[in-house]
Amino acid sequence: MTYKNIPRQSLGFFPTPVVELTKLAEALDGPRILMKRDDNTGLAFGGNKTRKLEFILGDALAHGADTIISAGAAQSNHCRQTAAAAASLQLECHLILGGKEPDVMSGNLLLDRILGAHIHWGGKNRKGEDIPQIVEELKKSGKKPYIVPYGGSNELGALSFVEALKELDLQLQNLNESLTHIVFASSSGGTQAGLMLGKKCLNAAFQIVGINIDKDETGKIPFNQFILSLANDTAEFIGSHYRFSEEDLILDSSYVGEGYGVVGHLENEAISLTAQTEGILLDPVYTGRAMGGLFDLIRSGKIAKTDSVLFWHTGGTPALFAYSE
Repeated sequence: MTYKNIPRQSLGFFPTPVVELTKLAEALDGPRILMKRDDNTGLAFGGNKTRKLEFILGDALAHGADTIISAGAAQSNHCRQTAAAAASLQLECHLILGGKEPDVMSGNLLLDRILGAHIHWGGKNRKGEDIPQIVEELKKSGKKPYIVPYGGSNELGALSFVEALKELDLQLQNLNESLTHIVFASSSGGTQAGLMLGKKCLNAAFQIVGINIDKDETGKIPFNQFILSLANDTAEFIGSHYRFSEEDLILDSSYVGEGYGVVGHLENEAISLTAQTEGILLDPVYTGRAMGGLFDLIRSGKIAKTDSVLFWHTGGTPALFAYSE
C-alpha cells in the first residue's frame, strides 16, 4: 500500500536490526526470543519515536512550521528525539515537561538541553495540557508552531508503525523466521495502533501484545479505547477498510506496579538479566517494564516454550542515567 500526498522526512537509520537472544532465552528456559532493535534508529541515541517523527515532522515542514512544540515526562524519550529531530532540521523546539526543574540535569533531560530545546515546566501536567497557552505565546511572537502530539501518537505516528511492521516482515522472510507473538511497551498508543493495523494489512497470525506501563488514562477516554480509536482513525486516514474492536486488542495492564516511572524488582531484574546475558541495555520506564512482563508471561506459561517471540526494543536507554540512585 502506498500513501499519496503524505510527506516523510528522513531522520533515522532503517531497517533496524533483528537479533536473536539465545542466552536470554536459555536463562529463562523459555521460547525462542528475537529482538527488533529500534534503540538503534540513530537519532540522539535512537528509539521508536524516530519513526513517528519522520511522518509528523514531514507534515510540519509541509505546513511551513518553524517551531515544534511537544510534551512529556522529565525523562521523556519522545521529547529527547523530538528535540534532536528539530535541531537536525533547524526548527525551534519547545518542550513542556512534567514536574519542576531539578538541581542537576541528567539522562534525557540533559540531552534536551544540549540539543537546544526550550524547556517549560508543567508541574503535574506532562501530557500536553499546557500546550495551547504556549502555542498562543509563540504565535504572538511571530512563530509558526506545529504541535507534535504526546508520544507522537496520532494517525501519522501510527502510520509509521504500519511501515515498521512491513519492514520487519521483509526481515523475517529473509531470515526464514515466523512469530507467534510481538511484545512491546505500550504507553501513548501510536505504536500499538500502528502494529495492529500493520498486522491486518499483512494478514499476519501472530499476536500483538502491548504491555501497559502507565496507570494514567490518555485524555478523556480509557487507554484501551484510545488505541482502538486511533487504529480505526489511521485505517480511515490511509483509505483502508479495516476496522478494530476489543477482540483485536491485547493490552496487558498486569505490570504497571506503582505507576509510571516507579522502578521495582520487575524492571530491575529485566534490565540486569538482559544486560548480563546479551549485553543489551533496556530503560527503566518502558522497555524494562515490558521485558519484565515478557519474563512473567514466559514463566507463567502464557507464552509457551514452543512459541517464537519478538520483543520490540523501543529505546530509551539514556533514562538509565537518571535512575542511578
